[in-house]
Amino acid sequence: MADLDDDISRALTDAQRPLEGEDAALARVRSRLMKRIANDSVPHHTSIHADAGRWHDLLPGIRRKVLHEQDGVMSYLLQFAPGAVLPAHRHPVDEECVVIEGVLRIGELLLPAGSYHRVRKDVLDADSTSDEGAVIFLRGATPKAEQLV
Repeated sequence: MADLDDDISRALTDAQRPLEGEDAALARVRSRLMKRIANDSVPHHTSIHADAGRWHDLLPGIRRKVLHEQDGVMSYLLQFAPGAVLPAHRHPVDEECVVIEGVLRIGELLLPAGSYHRVRKDVLDADSTSDEGAVIFLRGATPKAEQLV
């Protein structure tokens, strides 16, 4: 294949560059398009309002509301009544916890509302309790009976 003359090559390269002011117009069109796509995607999201879903008794004084479960990993809420105890246990997968209300005690560690806690897979987790009650968000797997200490 023959090489193009330099002037033709420059003309083709220049034709690919946006004209002056075209960058802003393209950005506006892209922004409107992305907002429209995002709005059309909302029905595919999962949302559960605070008063929706069902709480189920897990242990005495502890209730669970499952928000999502897939491939052995779940997102769920635990509600601790004052003094309720979740016994020491191991996790089959890493677990992440965010305290939403109250103060959670894990062993000697105190976690007030807004705190984050992570336990790695197969690491022993101490007894969890709350003196005045708490609600926590967890992402992991519910420990099975054989994982309780």
